[in-house]
Amino acid sequence: MLGIQQRIKKFAEEFNTYIADYFALPEGPEKRVAEAMAYSVTNGGKRLRPFLVAETSKLFDVKPEQYMRVGAALECLHSYSLIHDDLPAMDNDDLRRGKPTCHKQFDEATAILAGDGLLTYAFEILSHKKTSDDARIRCQLIQLLAQAAGAFNGMVAGQMLDLYAEREKPQNDQYDLIKNIEAMKTGRLLRFACEAGSVLGHASTEEHNALMIYARNVGMAFQIADDILDVVGNQELVGKKLHKDAEQDKLTFVGLCGLDEARGIAAKLVEDAKSALEIFGDKAQVLKDLAQYIVERDK
Repeated sequence: MLGIQQRIKKFAEEFNTYIADYFALPEGPEKRVAEAMAYSVTNGGKRLRPFLVAETSKLFDVKPEQYMRVGAALECLHSYSLIHDDLPAMDNDDLRRGKPTCHKQFDEATAILAGDGLLTYAFEILSHKKTSDDARIRCQLIQLLAQAAGAFNGMVAGQMLDLYAEREKPQNDQYDLIKNIEAMKTGRLLRFACEAGSVLGHASTEEHNALMIYARNVGMAFQIADDILDVVGNQELVGKKLHKDAEQDKLTFVGLCGLDEARGIAAKLVEDAKSALEIFGDKAQVLKDLAQYIVERDK
């Protein structure tokens, strides 16, 4: 049986081949933005979000064509967020996945448009009948992804909180603030990945709630692991500039609690995530292994 790293790698290879088919380039000069979109989506990455969609869907025997389409939509939206996060007005990064960021490879205006294009393309993919024969399922997926990405309790809100913490440097309730930042900025898309499998699979209320507990814990553990890698990681493996959190005085669990305590928090989150999956028995072993991998990874 394949270990979790081999499973993720094998899935990523299959997914990379699959998603490339979504980016047929137009003929006219407007193809530059499509090239930037394709560059950002197909330039590698761990593919953990579509992997989560696939593995939660498998709990309910969902068809591969359905969960792969949802994974493609999610990866488009995730890639849009990375393009915009990397811009000079935001995190001002030059590297992403070991390659020049979109605005460095193309230009700022094209990068902004590429992000816009990927955001809207995600919902075009979800809305297609191939995603589900049931229009109610498609609408529910569209609504959930919009909420996960949005400015009220989603990724955009988390990014705004991150900028607020960086600029204003509030001294009160820092622990609660960083929990909210990390739950929304990173955790919400991971939560959607689990929600999508639940929706596609017509999960029971108990099964859905178990996946939400898993997703919340894994999402926060993932961001803490990223924060730890920013301090102790190998830049060549991670594929982006490190030590930026300290340079920009960002509010993180590592900065607030120190490395050892942050590792302890992440480990507890992983144990809680795995415990939530007991309802699924052995069918959820890959998801349990994924939770452990998230805090042990080196990139």
